Amino acid sequence: MSDDPRPRWVRDLTRFLPLKSQFVLTGNVRDLQLRVLDGRAVAAPLGDVLSATLAEAGYADVVRYDPVAGFSLLARPDGTDGDAEALLLRLGLTTSDGVAAAGPDVFASALTRFVGLEGPPVALVVDFASRMIVRSDALSPAEQQLFTRALVLSQSAQARPVGPDRAPRFNCVIWVVEKEGDLPDWLTIDNPRLRHVPIAPPDRGMRKAVAPSLIRGLPGGREASVELLAEAEQELVDATEGMLLVDLSAVAQLARTEQVPIGEVGEAVRRYKVGVTEDAWRRIERERIANGAETIGRRVVGQDHAVVHMLDIIKRAATGIGGGRRGGRPRGIAFLAGPTGVGKTELAKTVTELLFGDEGAYIRFDMSEFSAEHADQRLIGAPPGYVGYDVGGELTNAVRERPFSVVLFDEIEKAHPRILDKFLQILDDGVLTSGRGDRVYFSEALIIFTSNLGIYSTAPDGSRVATVTPDQSFEEVRSRVRTEIGNHFKLVLNRPEILNRFGENIIVFDFIRPAVAEKIFASMVEQVVEDAAASGHAVTIVPEALETLRHLCTADLANGGRGIRNQIEAHLINPLARALFDRGGEGPVTICAVEAGAVTSLRLEQA
Repeated sequence: MSDDPRPRWVRDLTRFLPLKSQFVLTGNVRDLQLRVLDGRAVAAPLGDVLSATLAEAGYADVVRYDPVAGFSLLARPDGTDGDAEALLLRLGLTTSDGVAAAGPDVFASALTRFVGLEGPPVALVVDFASRMIVRSDALSPAEQQLFTRALVLSQSAQARPVGPDRAPRFNCVIWVVEKEGDLPDWLTIDNPRLRHVPIAPPDRGMRKAVAPSLIRGLPGGREASVELLAEAEQELVDATEGMLLVDLSAVAQLARTEQVPIGEVGEAVRRYKVGVTEDAWRRIERERIANGAETIGRRVVGQDHAVVHMLDIIKRAATGIGGGRRGGRPRGIAFLAGPTGVGKTELAKTVTELLFGDEGAYIRFDMSEFSAEHADQRLIGAPPGYVGYDVGGELTNAVRERPFSVVLFDEIEKAHPRILDKFLQILDDGVLTSGRGDRVYFSEALIIFTSNLGIYSTAPDGSRVATVTPDQSFEEVRSRVRTEIGNHFKLVLNRPEILNRFGENIIVFDFIRPAVAEKIFASMVEQVVEDAAASGHAVTIVPEALETLRHLCTADLANGGRGIRNQIEAHLINPLARALFDRGGEGPVTICAVEAGAVTSLRLEQA
């Protein structure tokens, strides 16, 4: 392993300066770059790093060109100013205060003079070179002439010895573009005198290298102990996983502006990501979560194990225990599996109300609407040049507007496998890049998936057969469902890495058992009676009628609580509304009998 602390792209550029006359820098070119200055690593602009690198290699000056500002001279790393006027005049340019105007014709003529310039070697950095042409595959005549000239000059350029070791040096041209394809292919491909140098995003080691210089500038950084400085540096590195050096610098600037102390680096990162000062998770009343089991249990009946597991996830999210905040991953992740109608979606709604006071505040996506291959564009937005690009993505827009939220992906198994790759980014990094190139952070969101996986399987004849039934114990149901979920992600989708991200947060719901069905039935009937009373109709049900109704509504539990609700609607709500409407007037009534048939009817008596 090399002991050279410089980034790989800097070492690559330096190594090929004697061999190549032109270079193309691509990739992370708009970020700050790592620069070693007086033995310490700092984040510096790309131009500063290039100037220092080329000066160490024996270059006298570095000329910078961009399509707007034109020609100028990059500052020398030793702080001295080169003679910009003299150098630009030698290139045949008209200058004003050390700057020459931009233009394709001006650039083309100056390029020829630059490559053949006598004297100490100089370098030309062509910044924003991607913007010098409209389309790389359909050049205008002027663009064709310009880059043909660049191609010819790359072949005809001559190196000359420089310095004590007589190392060969060209008057090199460095093109700075976002992608190699932004320049004509015939310039960059199979050109033996041109070197492509990719600049990678900063890795953990690079962030760790610049963290000390950033941390010491935070409020309290100069007085902090060595231990506190080390902890703050580690927190900055952990919390900025996947972020650029320019983001780290911005986090430090934000902390200084808003006086976030050195001991709360994670808070500064959070503010930078989501753009708000208040932490909604910190404002959640502790008592509400402490009493959450009782609150949720009133709406999600018979799933005590699921309620406890979900509350554990919420408590981890609220306290930050378990590394949920490290690297910007979501606050919490839950995968709710089980039969239909057992309370999976209801649990997501109830948790939202528990956390944010409004069950409608959750962001829900029915994944059956995203079964097409390109449906991911609805979530993140269409790429540039495609219809809908200006609208953005439904998911990225929603999370940007409400970073503190519960995001529910309903029936995840119905989504196209390509979309699952997007979820991998969310679960792993807590970030998603929209079609417009914006980074949207999920670090403050609680992500919930629901699924019916493992309940049914497909027989050889194509029919659906039940994998689990209400006759089995819950332990057996849970074991079989988890096994089927594992097989689906590992064998069917070939996405075991997504299954690993769920970990032990797969919560299997039980069937609605008869005892639980009785409670759900009683609760729903009570709600119907309360709604009738609110409308001016006092309704009572005699025990015999209630028993008939209970038998009708709980005889078939295949559809869970949702099925019970449907039966109550058919055998109580609809006939009661019909009878009250036909009867007219208000006043107390008693349901004396429930008469089932093709259409259920009720026998009412005036109370």
